[in-house]
Amino acid sequence: MAIEVGTVLEGKVSGITKFGAFIDLPENKTGMVHISEVASTFISEISDYVKVGQTVKVKVLAVNDGKISLSMKQAAPKEQQKKPQRQQRVSTPRQPYKPAPPVTSPGDYEWQSSRKASPVTFEDMMSRFKQTSEDKISDLKRGESRGYSRRGNGNGRR
Repeated sequence: MAIEVGTVLEGKVSGITKFGAFIDLPENKTGMVHISEVASTFISEISDYVKVGQTVKVKVLAVNDGKISLSMKQAAPKEQQKKPQRQQRVSTPRQPYKPAPPVTSPGDYEWQSSRKASPVTFEDMMSRFKQTSEDKISDLKRGESRGYSRRGNGNGRR
């Protein structure tokens, strides 16, 4: 029987790698089953599904330049090819929201400044942002005028 695309054959597992299994086929040919074609579920360890010397049914997916691509999951009966259904989540009644208890500081350390007690307006935040931005820009300009480069040429100077 010739090995053609679409035919289902039996073969023996001759080798296992991280990415698949090599199958000895009739007519002294060898094909490979990629790990994604072993089963319809996620597989992290192929050795959990096949062992060297095991006889398996495979379907020929492609024959290119003497390389034979095989699939075990497509050779399986239709009812085994279906992906397992996710289990339905059992709904439990939701509890009303309860805020977390306030966090107390260890020791006498104050985690948040007390000046944040007064509400801050948008204009106040913008003026503070502008001021810090201007300060940073002037620091950068001062550093460039002293001969320091931002490009990092190795010696810190231009």
